[in-house]
Amino acid sequence: MSFFELFILAIGLAMDAFAVSICKGLTLKKADLSSMSKCGLWFGGFQAMMPLIGFFLGSLFAAAIESVDHWVAFVLLLLIGANMLKEAFTCEECCSEKNADFSVKTMFTMAVATSIDAMAVGISLAMAGGVNIFLAILLIGVVTCVLSALGVKLGSVFGGRFEKKAQIAGGVILILIGTKILLEHLGVLKF
Repeated sequence: MSFFELFILAIGLAMDAFAVSICKGLTLKKADLSSMSKCGLWFGGFQAMMPLIGFFLGSLFAAAIESVDHWVAFVLLLLIGANMLKEAFTCEECCSEKNADFSVKTMFTMAVATSIDAMAVGISLAMAGGVNIFLAILLIGVVTCVLSALGVKLGSVFGGRFEKKAQIAGGVILILIGTKILLEHLGVLKF
């Protein structure tokens, strides 16, 4: 995968954390550097760690499923993207809990919840092959950190206008990347 493709993937993965960060920002009268940093570091850290775990798990099984690895990557990304789209149109509980709790327990739970899909993407990256995983996790972590910090600020200033759009964009990006991986392996696309 090229740098640009990894960057777009990082943006897609960051959208869940961005949407949750907007919700956290809604609970604040004014977003300060501390709350922005907490969200950024928690979400960015977990979004970087989970694909690495997924990549190593996927690498363990890559030889066993090499003949269908492109289908595995496609299905995982399709399911994650579809789930993000479903949540964007049906989920309202994210912002319904209006508390400004930035405790370790709360942030850990939210960071894990928003990064589970990143582990599946890590498995997909192992199946896709030819991916610099360290560049991928660096981009995913930094992009998520920045967008999460920005999400807190946007949430405190603009409210919930961006939450649904962020989830929709993230879902569409992941589905498109999965489709591209499949089409490249089937020989339909050549890059």
